[in-house]
Parts: sequence; C-alpha cells; structure tokens
Amino acid sequence: MSCLYLSAAHKSSGKTTLTLGLGRALRQRGLRVQTFKKGPDYIDPIWHGQATGRPCYNLDFHMMTRAEVQALFARHAPQADIALIEGNKGLYDGMDLEGGDSNAAMAKLLDAPVVLVLDTQGMTRGVAPLILGYQAFDPEVRIAGVILNKVAGPRHEGKLRAVIERYTGVRVLGALPRAPQLEIAERHLGLIPGNETSEAEARIEAIATLVAERVDLDALLALAAPLSVSAATVPAPTARGARLRIAIAQDRAFGFYYQEDLDTLRGAGVELLPVDTLRDKGLPEADGLILGGGFPEVFIERLAANRSLRADIRRAIEAGLPTYAECGGLMYLSRSITWGERHGDMVGIVPGDCVMHPRPVGRGYALLAATGESDLAPADSRAIPAHEFHHSSLVNLPPGLAYAYRMARGEGMDGEHDGFVFGNLLAAYSHRRGSGERGWIAPFLDKVRAHAGLTQPRRRAA
Repeated sequence: MSCLYLSAAHKSSGKTTLTLGLGRALRQRGLRVQTFKKGPDYIDPIWHGQATGRPCYNLDFHMMTRAEVQALFARHAPQADIALIEGNKGLYDGMDLEGGDSNAAMAKLLDAPVVLVLDTQGMTRGVAPLILGYQAFDPEVRIAGVILNKVAGPRHEGKLRAVIERYTGVRVLGALPRAPQLEIAERHLGLIPGNETSEAEARIEAIATLVAERVDLDALLALAAPLSVSAATVPAPTARGARLRIAIAQDRAFGFYYQEDLDTLRGAGVELLPVDTLRDKGLPEADGLILGGGFPEVFIERLAANRSLRADIRRAIEAGLPTYAECGGLMYLSRSITWGERHGDMVGIVPGDCVMHPRPVGRGYALLAATGESDLAPADSRAIPAHEFHHSSLVNLPPGLAYAYRMARGEGMDGEHDGFVFGNLLAAYSHRRGSGERGWIAPFLDKVRAHAGLTQPRRRAA
C-alpha cells in the first residue's frame, strides 16, 4: 500500500491523461489502483474510475475540512496496492496566498511524494531552473521524479534528460510525445465525460499502451511512499431506520455525483434507483428524487421528446416528493433550455427559462448563506462551501421566489440568490458536498423519511 501525487507546473500539462494511462497500465499488471482527484471536478473522476475499475474520490480543501480529507483518504487508499492522487492546476497554485489550499499542501497532508508532469513544448535547458525552483520553494514537498510530456522527438528528449541529470539530480521517469492518442476531446466545461462517449474504453487502452511503453513503471512504483494513514480509525457510514428508495438521474445527460456522496447514501440504508432521463417513460416508485449535474444542453431534443417522464417528474414534485437538484438538474427542471438555434421544453417546475452562453456565467468556488427557507441548508451563521461551473443563466424569473441561499460569493440563479425552494424541492446552480456534518444528505434524508411517514422531521436550529 503506497501513494504518489501527480502534479504539474501549470494546468493543461497532461496530468489527467497520464493518470488515466498509469491507472490502467498498473491495473494491467494486476495491481489494485485507487485514484483521487484534488478539487471539485466531476469529469476527471469518471474517466479515472473507468481506467482503474474502482471509483475515484474527490479531495477538496474548500468543500472539506482537513480532517475530512484525511479520513476519506484513509478509508479508501489502504484498500488498494497503490493510490494515485491527481492534482489540479499547478503544484503551488491556489487561492490562499500562503498556499494552504494548494496541491503542495495536499501532498504534505497526505504524506505523498510528488511526480511532476512537465509540459516541455519549446523548452530545453530552461527545464532545470524550473525544477530547481519548485524544489526550493517548499523543501517539505518531496519531488520524487518528473515525467516529460509533449516531447518533440528523440533529440529533444535527450537534451531534456541530460539537462535534468546534470543540474537537478531528479529522476526522469519517462517521456511522452505529442500524440493524437493522448488527446481527449473537450467542450465548454472541459473533457467530454467518459460515461457519454462510446470510445472511452478504446481511448483509455491507447493511452495506457503508450504510457506503459514510455514510462518506467518499476521506477515509479519504487518512488511511491508507504501510506502513513490507517483506515481502522475511520468509521464507515451506518444505516438507521427503514430502508429508503431514492430515484437518481444517471445517464449520458446526468452523471455528476461525488462517489463519497453515493457511498454515504448507500451507507445510510438508501437504495438508489437509476433513472435514464433519455429513455425511461416514468419515475420508479421512490421516496425521493436526486437530479445531479451534467450536460442537459447537449441532449435538449431527446430530453424534450421524453414528455411522459417530464410530466411524471413535475407531478411528483408538485405532490411533495422530496427532490434535490444541482446545476444540470436545475436546468432540466426549468421551463426550457435554449442553446443557439436549439430549443426544447423541460419539466417546467422552476419558473424560468435556461439560456446557454459562450462563456461561463458562474465559475469557481462559492460561499452560500442560508436564508432559512429550506431545511437542507444549515441554519447557522457559517457560510456553506460550494462551487459552480455553468455556461447558462435563468431568464424570465418572476420576483418574490423563495431561495435557500444568498450568494456570499458566486453567481447563483440571479447574481444574489440560489436554491429555488418549492414544497420539498431544492434546486440550485451551486454544487454542495452531500457528506459531512454540513452536507445536504442528512437533512435531505430526514425530509424523505418525514414525507414517507417514517419519522418526524428534525427541527431546525433557531
């Protein structure tokens, strides 16, 4: 049981592609590989899970306390032979001037040695001061090796290796060329999710083949550090009360869920009933409904064509079915989605129309202040951590709507508020962590149990 942290000097250096390739290549060697992703991203973990055959978990300083980060890592890393943690952006990047939320801070918290993935386009001798600077900036960060990416050819690779050997003493673990098989198609929110493309498996295999050829996997494994965490001290989620059945949208249009939250729901005794919004004609018999994020704008016509499911969802919510929706789920619940010349009617429970824009409307970490309109928002004075990333906005919203949140930071639904409240529905652009004491899952399950007549709802703090 060991771990490595994959980071870079800057974003778009090839960390995700390399993590995919390493995960599959090591799995092909018979190793159990557990991946983690720093930050709130939903798409990379989908790809990592497909590559390794094990679900990927997010680690995020904004959404989680340090103790929660360590606990989640300690729960899952020891179940594998090696844990690969993929960073976001650059090794020292973050919002905190002191670096408390950086990849370097995460690597130190988890006691993981770092492998730097370096984009070497247009670089030769300059790679040495780059590496030396990264080593000197924080000596407590263990930079164990580097992998060169986007190498122009054998001559370029030879120069880079010679410079690094002469000036830094850092081990070069491999060199990857600029190659079409290392590219994954992107669109407005980043990579196209692996659950949406039929070519995902072939792409992962091609990446893994090249990584296995061009990276010294034995040397990489030798640099991995033994885990310094223990799973024994971390309690698993436990069920209480009667078993609940909750429908959850899981298909090509909706798939943005944190694996930790799915674990928490199942651990609480919930049976999750997948709903395909593109194919299913109605909701299953369920005590609640979850509509996560995704790309409904890509499937406007198919979602609009499934009139029976849209009508069934609207009837269920109007009848009081406890429902939690985020971003793509909010868009689906609006009256319509318009993207350029494309337009389609949606569920119509949110009294607004969704319009796509060429640039992000809301992007980055958000802070929410509870208004007291929803039991799903902690009714204390502390801000609720969240994040948002959407190219759409809601127009034609009437005044006087009930909102669960006031935006302390972020865009939300109207620049000031987020979280439309209607009966037992909460629908927001903002993504929250469901697990933990400030997550949405515990109060949502209380609402589900109360609606099902299983318990009395928990009183909110005054």
